[in-house]
This record gives sequence, structure tokens and C-alpha cells, in this order.
Amino acid sequence: MYAFAGIRAVCSERNFRFHLFAMVVVIVAGFLTGISANEWTTLLFVIAAVLSLEMTNSAIERVVDLVTDEFHPLAKRAKDLAAGAVLIAAIFSVIIGLIIFLPKWFEF
Repeated sequence: MYAFAGIRAVCSERNFRFHLFAMVVVIVAGFLTGISANEWTTLLFVIAAVLSLEMTNSAIERVVDLVTDEFHPLAKRAKDLAAGAVLIAAIFSVIIGLIIFLPKWFEF
């Protein structure tokens, strides 16, 4: 039950909603393009990775905010590192999506 509460809570985050929107677009594109089971597996894995890292980033931000309300270089570093992890996953998920979709789209 706590896990579902966490998922509900993160849905109020702007960045998480953006990633959910991107997920829907990719899933619709996958159905329309007719990707293989292996391609679905890859896409679902990277979607799960990005969403999970976004949730982890939000959790780290909340914990840092709980510990200190003043600026501290280590607090900033923790938040920046967590955000960077999401960015790396998002960049590579786009690259993976392009590898999967572009050849199929340019076959026509």
C-alpha cells in the first residue's frame, strides 16, 4: 500500500507527468509501428528505468529538503547527481527509441 501511495504522490510532479506523457506516446508509436517482442521488452525496460529514476530523484530531493532548508553545497550536489541520473537514462532511452523506430519508419 505504501508503494501505491508513493506512485500516487509522484504523479503530482511535473517531470514525472512529462515522462508519463512520453511513455504513452512511445507505447502508441510501438503499436502503430508494429515492433517486435524484443523491441517491446527493450522499450518497456527503458521506460521503467526512467520512471523509477525519476521517482528516486524526487525521493532524494524530499530527503535533502527535510534535512536542511539552508543552501548547502553537498545538498545541491546530491540533488544534481540524482537529476543527472534521470537525464542520462532519458537521453539513452531516446537513443534506443530512435534505433528501434527510425529504420521502421524509413522503410516506407
